[in-house]
Amino acid sequence: MKRSWNFNPGPAALPLEVLERAKEAFVEYGDQGLSLLEMSHRSKTVERIVEETERLLLELIGLPTGYRVLFMGGGASAQFALVPMNFLLPGTTARYLVSGSFAEKAYKEAKAVGQSEVLASGKAEGWRRLPDLRQVEIAPDTAYVHMTTNNTIEGSQFRDFPDTGEIPLIGDMTSDILSRRLNWTKFSLIYAAAQKNLGPAGVTAVIVKDELLKAGNANIPAIFQYRTYAEHGSLYNTPPVHAIYMMKLTLEWTARQGGIPELEKRNERKIGHLYEAIDAGDGFYRGIVEKPYRSAMNATWRMPDEALEKQFVLEAEREGFIGLAGHRSVGGLRASAYNAVPEEACKALADFMNDFRRRCG
Repeated sequence: MKRSWNFNPGPAALPLEVLERAKEAFVEYGDQGLSLLEMSHRSKTVERIVEETERLLLELIGLPTGYRVLFMGGGASAQFALVPMNFLLPGTTARYLVSGSFAEKAYKEAKAVGQSEVLASGKAEGWRRLPDLRQVEIAPDTAYVHMTTNNTIEGSQFRDFPDTGEIPLIGDMTSDILSRRLNWTKFSLIYAAAQKNLGPAGVTAVIVKDELLKAGNANIPAIFQYRTYAEHGSLYNTPPVHAIYMMKLTLEWTARQGGIPELEKRNERKIGHLYEAIDAGDGFYRGIVEKPYRSAMNATWRMPDEALEKQFVLEAEREGFIGLAGHRSVGGLRASAYNAVPEEACKALADFMNDFRRRCG
């Protein structure tokens, strides 16, 4: 089988060795006589997988004790609602850094739950730049500050994070978790749907500080409370066991690559090939996001007209490059170079882009 170069934004590329390992265990896990898809989530086998996956994730990001990892369903979209349901209490205001489409969706969900405000926004500039964190002032009645660290659709990424003091900082890191070194302790809660750098779609990892867990709203249904998942080791209800197992394999692969420091270096080289091709040659390709705010995960660009963009996508697919059409809400082109996308793929795409510009520019 000749595999395509997968630049899909999510579900996204998975490491080949992870897929092969999962294939080996698909019909029968270990010597259990059945697959994980059939196994009880109350079994010791599943309990161990969940515990090991939590340990691996905390070790990779280097968080100290005092944090828990929860495995939940519903993707990041569920977290948009669960965060305010748990932490937006009467007499407080949730404040959001609105830097792209998903950040805006998170804000709108919070408004449906309680008092919420935009702390800063990049919408007026068409998402071409990120809100200036130097202008941010956080009022003392703030329940939490929420930010999306990487904007998958628009192709922008925060390099710095606000100092919120005692006020919890909550981050949607769905599209850049494990891709770069961060001061993780700035955040009281991080969530990431798995279908980018953590594994396949179907499970969301929530990394939450113990102190914040204790402060959560106890007057909502148990199934919506983070503390419920913590108290039951993510086994309160039937979890997506196979997706968690795939996350475990992906985390083990991440560790074998040298962990986050090595992947960060690799990601900088990979995305560098693409931005070099975008910036070459008289504006034939035009980066959508201003250079200081560009993402290392999702490169976005436009071309002289939509007809050329469609031609580019069709020719790219014939050459084995998959997933390059921009999001339907913004159009243009996008290449998502998550951890599992090899540097070879980015070099090959850059070569194709340069050739296409010479032929059609």
